Amino acid sequence: MSDNQKQEHYALSMMYGTYADILFVLFPFLVIAMQRLWDGNLYQSLMRPDLSIAAAILAGLAIGKFVLGLVTNRDLGRYKERIVFFIALTLFVVLGPAIILILSMTGNADIPGFVAFVQPVLLIIAISLYTTAVSIANILNRAAQTQSSGDHGGSATATPARAGGRSVPEPLDLPRRTGNDAC
Repeated sequence: MSDNQKQEHYALSMMYGTYADILFVLFPFLVIAMQRLWDGNLYQSLMRPDLSIAAAILAGLAIGKFVLGLVTNRDLGRYKERIVFFIALTLFVVLGPAIILILSMTGNADIPGFVAFVQPVLLIIAISLYTTAVSIANILNRAAQTQSSGDHGGSATATPARAGGRSVPEPLDLPRRTGNDAC
């Protein structure tokens, strides 16, 4: 497998892992929405704090990934400010408004109509920021691994870790189909 194919395979595996995380967070809210759809109250899902809770959870996960990227690679130089900017952006654009909406909606009987528009937008922004955070954290982790393997006389591409003489697969390392597989 060439280096380009390995990088493509790694990027694809990370994309699947990222979207699996997002789907895992959104699954309970999907079940609630399906139950409300069954009852004929789907619009009420937009007027309840469910989407804001999901956005707050994803924003918290994104902040965690950004911080992980900061502490993983200490030699970021000018890029530290950019990661801190993304942390502040996540706090002020998603997490803050989501928490305010959650508190306002649980304490108020009268919910303004714009909430039905704002909550999905917050969720979309939270998903985008989480995906960005995972990408940045993975890039910094790979750069740190490359630097550490270069410091020990290794090659620029790190070899997979070995446990008991066998290679350990990367997270969500999906096996490829070959022509010899029986269906």
